[in-house]
Amino acid sequence: MLHRGRATRPRRAPSRGTGRVSKLSAICIYCGSGAGADPAFEGAAIELGRLLAGEGIRLVYGGGSLGLMGAAARACLEAGGKVTGIIPQFLVDRELMLADVTELIVTADMHERKRLMFDHSDAFVALPGGIGTLEEVVEQMTWAQLGRHSKPIMLANVAHFWDPLVTLLAHMKESAFIRPGFELSYGVANTIDDILPKMRKRLAQLAAREAEAGAVDLGKM
Repeated sequence: MLHRGRATRPRRAPSRGTGRVSKLSAICIYCGSGAGADPAFEGAAIELGRLLAGEGIRLVYGGGSLGLMGAAARACLEAGGKVTGIIPQFLVDRELMLADVTELIVTADMHERKRLMFDHSDAFVALPGGIGTLEEVVEQMTWAQLGRHSKPIMLANVAHFWDPLVTLLAHMKESAFIRPGFELSYGVANTIDDILPKMRKRLAQLAAREAEAGAVDLGKM
């Protein structure tokens, strides 16, 4: 299914856009448009695509056909899963999109693409990638830090790829640029199999916290 331009708005449950989710129905994957130097990177992308298909979770991604992006999407489709690709028009013009996804949304620009990827997803996973992948996952960390959403964010730390970022974030905290009350909310999964259990644990923690905050002491009314 192909949608074009700004008329393409999410048609799923509006709770995704609010930043509060109760289950994982769709997960956004950020990853490289190249395969990377380590064969483990592509292997992890394929494994994650198959995992989401097996769990009945829609894969949302940037719509590309190359590298880890294409590997994850094809693996999900081949395993019987559903894939939503969201891609800006200028990349379509370069014929870099994967045309046989379940749903293809063509946007006017990168900003709309990122917003729709957020709106269509219940959580985010960053596989290895370049500066674009880094920018996308850090943006989600920032939005969560500012209280704009509480969707789980996971670094798929394949072959310790994200160790330098984790070290940098710790350095920022030690240097008082990530201050108390503005801690970052993200997880690190060293295997693909760890991703969903960690995300579900995070959702359970958030639900328990909200239930506790919303509890009413009838004796004080």
